[in-house]
Amino acid sequence: MSAELDRIKLEAGWKAALQAEFEQPYMRKLSEFLRSEKAAGKVIFPPGPLIFNALNSTPLAQVKVVILGQDPYHGPGQAHGLCFSVQPGIATPPSLLNIYKELKRDLNIDIAQHGCLQHWADQGVLLLNTTLTVEQADAGSHTKAGWQHFTDRVIAVASERQQNLVFLLWGAHAQTKEKLIDASKHLVLKSVHPSPLSAYRGFIGNGHFSRTNKFLAQNGESPIDWRLPAL
Repeated sequence: MSAELDRIKLEAGWKAALQAEFEQPYMRKLSEFLRSEKAAGKVIFPPGPLIFNALNSTPLAQVKVVILGQDPYHGPGQAHGLCFSVQPGIATPPSLLNIYKELKRDLNIDIAQHGCLQHWADQGVLLLNTTLTVEQADAGSHTKAGWQHFTDRVIAVASERQQNLVFLLWGAHAQTKEKLIDASKHLVLKSVHPSPLSAYRGFIGNGHFSRTNKFLAQNGESPIDWRLPAL
């Protein structure tokens, strides 16, 4: 194991499964890119210790559901390494509010008063952005930095090593990852993105939350409690 990998704080199951990725040239280039950006005085989100928060919050052996986002929120205090989620005390973003609206319609779960989805991650919902960092105030700024090679492998590992997962692919970008998933043993649910630009063209009404829990129950897994406790 390289010294670089040794320094990375990553859940043991994911670390073992992804060890080879950290040895790849793209990962070394990505590490150098992030160091140079910080040295140039640029502010990068999420904070360093939270870059791998999705993997650390949801150990590989405990993954039941995978939700894919694109890249982190780029405003101060928002991103904490879980897609669609914001840190406590930050206003709920519009896409997440539409997710809550579908939860209310589908499962009659009251709309949460905050935007922190840690409770989902703790139950086995892998909340994975396909790009794990972003420069402040510059959405999509790191999409070509190399992260997608890494997160493609994360998706493939989850598909290969786990059984009876539910993959929620919301929007065109997430759906490009369908090729990484073995649909013969997992449930893949697709719809438009929950963004205000598209949510009322098929996200609201997709029934993904109840369908997820039905599939989990049919395969001997406990359902996800989608209700978010007060902070």
